[in-house]
Amino acid sequence: MLEQQLVNALSLGCVYALFALGFTLVFGVLGVINLAHGAVFMIGAYAALQVVTRLGWPLWAALIAAFAVSGGVGLLIDVLVLKPLRRRNAPHLIPMIATIGIAILFNNAAQGVFGAENQRFPADLMPEQQLHFAGVQISVLEVAIIVLSFALMAALLIVMRKTQLGRALRAIAESPKAAALLGVNVEGLFFLTSFTAAALGGVSGVLIALYSNAVFPLMGQPMLHKGIAVIILGGMGDIRGALIGGLFLGFAEVMSVAYIGSTMRDAVAFGLLFIVLLLRPQGMFGKVLERKA
Repeated sequence: MLEQQLVNALSLGCVYALFALGFTLVFGVLGVINLAHGAVFMIGAYAALQVVTRLGWPLWAALIAAFAVSGGVGLLIDVLVLKPLRRRNAPHLIPMIATIGIAILFNNAAQGVFGAENQRFPADLMPEQQLHFAGVQISVLEVAIIVLSFALMAALLIVMRKTQLGRALRAIAESPKAAALLGVNVEGLFFLTSFTAAALGGVSGVLIALYSNAVFPLMGQPMLHKGIAVIILGGMGDIRGALIGGLFLGFAEVMSVAYIGSTMRDAVAFGLLFIVLLLRPQGMFGKVLERKA
């Protein structure tokens, strides 16, 4: 049924968009492609799982814990790794390599602590009832994913476009040196950006763990690949692009599974991505950058 597939695609696309939102925020402000974002995504899922299973906390508290823990990890990465590289004016490739090493470290540490096998949230954590309307069936979890994703993205857009903080972040994205001369606390906003982006990644880790009913150390790797695809498709550093790109990828995957087959899911999704980028290399909301000799 087409309507049912559209609902499934919307919920999956919202998770992709939420993951890519933190990704594109770091790139837009810090100018860094943080390849440890997938590992932070995994840490958020494990943080929520531990407070639910060991402390007996409800889901809303687990989401807050994931937000705080993953945000703290993102801040730690910035302070210990990205800040020293910024001081040395390291080329863009160096932070990418550094964050790859961090991701491997986190993945191996998680495997050593929690083991390589899949773990699951308790079955009674989410209400089991299904909502029905117009012949479409949707779970409470899918409704929560859609509402939370759109609410967080709307809040971030409002902050970026309507507040003094957003104007400061946009100024840093244009030129950190010029922003510092205007009195903007550049390093403080770098830290805030790293915390917020990682926290959003951690929340999306909890949502996808609930959606797929699996938590394991390497769960962030496929999401990292899709997150990169989403921000390239939407336009590097553009929040609207993260939303549209995530929804595009979610719809492409669900429709290919429904009408072609699960084995062709990634081939169809990334094939469509390739076609879009052939027609518009800068992405849907990206700007064309000219390189002068």
